[in-house]
Amino acid sequence: MPKQAAPLALIDLSTETPCCPPIAQSRIPAEVATVLAPAFKALGDPVRLQLMSMIASAPDGEACVCDLTPAFELSGPTISHHLKTLREAGLVDAERRGTWVYYRARPGIMRQLAALLTVETTAAGA
Repeated sequence: MPKQAAPLALIDLSTETPCCPPIAQSRIPAEVATVLAPAFKALGDPVRLQLMSMIASAPDGEACVCDLTPAFELSGPTISHHLKTLREAGLVDAERRGTWVYYRARPGIMRQLAALLTVETTAAGA
C-alpha cells in the first residue's frame, strides 16, 4: 500500500502571515516543524529543486509536464515521481488538461519556507 503524505492542515500555508518567527530568532514549534519538514525534504533532491525552480519561474506561472520532462536526462515516470513528491509536500498544485498536467507553485508555502529561513544580519554577524 503506498505511503500517503500527511495533509498540511496544522497551519495555514496560503496566508501572507508567517507561520512562526524565523529559526534564527526562536525555536520552531514541533507541530510547525512536522508540517514544513516534508516540503524541505522534497526540496532536498537536486532534480526536485530544479523542477520547483522551473515551475516557480515559468512565465505564465505554470509549467506543463511536457516542458519539464525534456529538460532532464531522466525517464518520464521518474519525472512524474518527483512531481508527485512536490505535490504531496504541498509545494505545487497540479491540473490535468487533456493528456497533459500543468503545475503551479503554491506561493503561500514558499513564503512560509522563505520566512522561516530569514536571517537578519547584524554588525557582529555580517
